[in-house]
Amino acid sequence: MQVGDITCVLDARAQLGECPVWSVDEQALYWVDILAPALHRLDPATGATRTWSMPSRIGSFGLRETGGAVVALVDGFHLLDLDTGALTFVAGPERVPGTRFNDGKVSPEGRFFAGTMDEEQLSRPIAALYRLDPDHTLHRMLDGLIVSNGLAWTADGATMFHSDSKGPVVWVHDYDPVHGTVTHRRVLARPTDEQGRPDGAAADMDGFYWSAGISAGVLNRWAPDGRLDRSIPLPCSNPTAPCFGGPDLRTIFVTSLRHGMAPDVLAAKPLSGGIFAVRVDVPGVPIARYRG
Repeated sequence: MQVGDITCVLDARAQLGECPVWSVDEQALYWVDILAPALHRLDPATGATRTWSMPSRIGSFGLRETGGAVVALVDGFHLLDLDTGALTFVAGPERVPGTRFNDGKVSPEGRFFAGTMDEEQLSRPIAALYRLDPDHTLHRMLDGLIVSNGLAWTADGATMFHSDSKGPVVWVHDYDPVHGTVTHRRVLARPTDEQGRPDGAAADMDGFYWSAGISAGVLNRWAPDGRLDRSIPLPCSNPTAPCFGGPDLRTIFVTSLRHGMAPDVLAAKPLSGGIFAVRVDVPGVPIARYRG
């Protein structure tokens, strides 16, 4: 597999950059800074940016078919009007103290999945994965998680990837797009700290799983059989999430963080908190839009 040079497309200096989503229609990249908290938009062709400030930490979001976005804030799910910035609350689970929403993604048929995490101790299995249907009903899908992360689907929509960053473990599930259910969970990989604990992720058209190795400063490509196919060093200390974009979906955009970095580490990796791009020869699976 050929990999091109890595470039910094935006020196964003994000405290906690996450959840990149490529809009095929706009040829633009949306992403969040969880701690700002804000949703951002970047036009890679022009460098133009736009920001929507959020009232609480934004773990993730999905673009909507009818325009705007669905966002996962501290209290649950809201619809965001991108023209006015107005938020409309739609649903939320009972809050578990010490948790917040984290990684989320729209499934191929248009449901929005998002999970929570133990933000205070990063060790307690008190988090869960939720599904928001187009009719705005909320469903608890999985329990016993520490840091829900790494959602992605294969091109045929039949397999869902999901990880727990503090497991650390990457799972695959059989996915039923008719009912939005997951079954037959099995382990794909158990990445070590040296390999890179799994954070945000994306899938390519060959069924491989691209995972940000947050503890090792790398972007990992895991094969369907659980083999580590490739590990790409990045010019940042802690990459957080990849997504495929560009006109041919062969550019991987990767977000990163700079929050909590020691001064000497930041001096060695001054672009941490930026957004990076790497060209690959296998296109990615496009991210769907939420139908609600």
